[in-house]
Amino acid sequence: MPQTTNYPDPQRLQDLEQLRQLKARYCRFLDTKRWPDFRALFSDDCQFEGMGNLPITASVDTFVSHVAKRHTHTITAHHCHMPEFRFLSDREARGIWAMEDFVEWQGLEHVSPDWIGFKGFRAYGHYEESYRRGDDGQWMFSFMRLTRLRMDGVPADSPVPRPGALKATADWL
Repeated sequence: MPQTTNYPDPQRLQDLEQLRQLKARYCRFLDTKRWPDFRALFSDDCQFEGMGNLPITASVDTFVSHVAKRHTHTITAHHCHMPEFRFLSDREARGIWAMEDFVEWQGLEHVSPDWIGFKGFRAYGHYEESYRRGDDGQWMFSFMRLTRLRMDGVPADSPVPRPGALKATADWL
């Protein structure tokens, strides 16, 4: 009897790629401080957990304002890896991403008392997320939880960073 091959659904493959690109834009817009573009990634009813001292009842606009305020005077680099996805329907999905971030404060006046003696941190953990496909067919974040496995301080006396040779081009794509 001939063996049959089950090929993945082309729409599901397209959905997976859209979710990967959504997360890539999240990291890029956060690191390049493109707050209006960052805001556009979230459904209006998105909820957040584990985002510093932000209450779970915070609106998306409050979340974006909080993140923008916390990172106005920072250098950040966010990396997300090895996603796992589960589709709940054609319009809803969940995902988990391994993450690593680097945050360096530019001026000690922005440091919380927990981080005295440090000028930033490198952290490792996971994003647990829910996504919803909008009426326009685009996926958006509808829930985001940040869990941390480890946070390592960057000592205040560590070398001063060298700036990159070029800044990101906002309209490259």
